[in-house]
Amino acid sequence: MIFCLQHLKVYISRAVWRILVRHFFSISMCQLCLTLTLFIFTVPVLAGMLTETDKSVRSIVSGIVSYTRWPSLSDQPKLCIFASSRYVQALSVKGPASLPYTPLIVHDASEALAATCDAIYFGNESPQDQLALIKEYQGRPLLLIAEQNPECLIGSAFCLIINDNTVRFSVNLDALSRSGVRVNPDVLMLARNKQHG
Repeated sequence: MIFCLQHLKVYISRAVWRILVRHFFSISMCQLCLTLTLFIFTVPVLAGMLTETDKSVRSIVSGIVSYTRWPSLSDQPKLCIFASSRYVQALSVKGPASLPYTPLIVHDASEALAATCDAIYFGNESPQDQLALIKEYQGRPLLLIAEQNPECLIGSAFCLIINDNTVRFSVNLDALSRSGVRVNPDVLMLARNKQHG
């Protein structure tokens, strides 16, 4: 590559060479500025585009995570969010308020296992798929939240119930007791009494 550039310099006059170099760097600088501008303006716009349901889901999940304690976790918990979720953007985009977890989007069970998540948010994964993944994580404390498990009989400990513009959640106490995490009892009371919307 260097050899070719030296030969080009020989055949191209210095003035033409200067124009080419300036043009190359001006395009690169323009592309860099454009990329940075899009990044700076896109994140707040995306955060501002959240619907009320998005905000409710984000608030409930953030609340559950905030009131959960892992036995030996010193940093923020890592929340693996399945890409099949309708609320990936709401749960992963940083907004005006900081998230109580570190979001990581995963596409399948093998990615979730490799990521060593502290919490998992399921999208379209069936309760049976949730159970299969839970068995693979055997022995590790793990908070499990499901978006599409309205019965909440097997699989996740917390299940969101989303109807029209209202969001509430239920708790599977058996799954929670086996999860290895401790959840503040006030959260369990909210599951019984409160409807978010």
